[in-house]
Amino acid sequence: MENWGRLSHLFVVVFLSNFATYVVNPAITDVIVDAVCGGKEECSLAIYLTGFQQAISGLGAVVMMPLIGNLSDVYGRKTLLLIPLMLSIFPSVILAWKRSTNFFYAYYGFKILTAMVTEGGVICLALAYLADNVREEKRVSAFGILFGVVSAANVCGTLVARLLSTTHIFQAAAAASIVAVAYVSLLLKETTRHREPADLLEQPMLKPETAQNRESSKEINFTRGIPSPMDIICLLKSSVAFSLLACVAFFNSLADAGIQSFLLYFLKARFHFKKDQFADILLLTYGGSTLFFLPILGPLIGEEILLILGLFAGFLNMFLNSIAWSAWVPYASASLSILFSLATPNLYFCPRVHRFISLALASSALDLLMCNANSILVSFAADRLYSEYIYKDTH
Repeated sequence: MENWGRLSHLFVVVFLSNFATYVVNPAITDVIVDAVCGGKEECSLAIYLTGFQQAISGLGAVVMMPLIGNLSDVYGRKTLLLIPLMLSIFPSVILAWKRSTNFFYAYYGFKILTAMVTEGGVICLALAYLADNVREEKRVSAFGILFGVVSAANVCGTLVARLLSTTHIFQAAAAASIVAVAYVSLLLKETTRHREPADLLEQPMLKPETAQNRESSKEINFTRGIPSPMDIICLLKSSVAFSLLACVAFFNSLADAGIQSFLLYFLKARFHFKKDQFADILLLTYGGSTLFFLPILGPLIGEEILLILGLFAGFLNMFLNSIAWSAWVPYASASLSILFSLATPNLYFCPRVHRFISLALASSALDLLMCNANSILVSFAADRLYSEYIYKDTH
């Protein structure tokens, strides 16, 4: 693979960034409950706050992700990559310093604002960086390696959280974010999209800034390329297959967001789980990687069968968690992750859809639909439903 030196630095940055994100996941539920529930292990306020944060951050990310991509076309991937990396430092530093109620609300405010850029910003710019440095016929392999690095960071972060105390977890997250910023500043090279005619890949959405156009850069419309609701509606009408797939993606994302956001609160209220038990379940959930199964099973039984298996396994996982009668049931349902993690990749690569619509166009539309499902419906409606169900069911 060409430009391996540059890409290896990018993979290190992506690993550090995602490590800082995933290492706090097992501990954050305990921190929120301890800060806002007054010593109790259950209260609806914790779920309301989580839902509100996801709503505002998700809605902001819908606008910010295309805008960040457009800005990176002009000012460079490296420059824009520093922004989400630096913003991700502040929430972790706050909780690493202290986790009292006042400090939690300070963290909460910073998290809402920074998550609009940090959640998805790094991976968005990393994909653009890869596209700049890898020829089109080799990009699929490069993207696969990138998501493999993300999966490795997920597992490593969760494992480290299992071993460290809560105080050290947030210190490790802050340290990883700081190292990522330093690594980008010192070692990651800016992409050069216009090196030689033979190496020219694709024209950017916006022309890079030069001496000739620097004076007129203020007139550039950076919101160009952000899909409007009418664009999505027209795309849905263009293909029946894509419309059906979009419905599946929307409801699957809605269900996933609900179970991922509030499952840990349910387990804490029902079985008194804490950080270590959360880490064990997350390890089982994310330890089953699709990197090995998808390339092997895909050609044998087809992407559509894999999608059906993934969706059914996801339903079975949620059903078992909803009726969990013993502490071992969540562990058993989490072991189904090898199957239900097949759903999302096959939603993007369903061949019946891409006969009519390009992969890039379909992926952008599915991302927007899934993001809206996560941020709006789950956060504003499901938080009340889940809070009433969880705490009524545990008494």
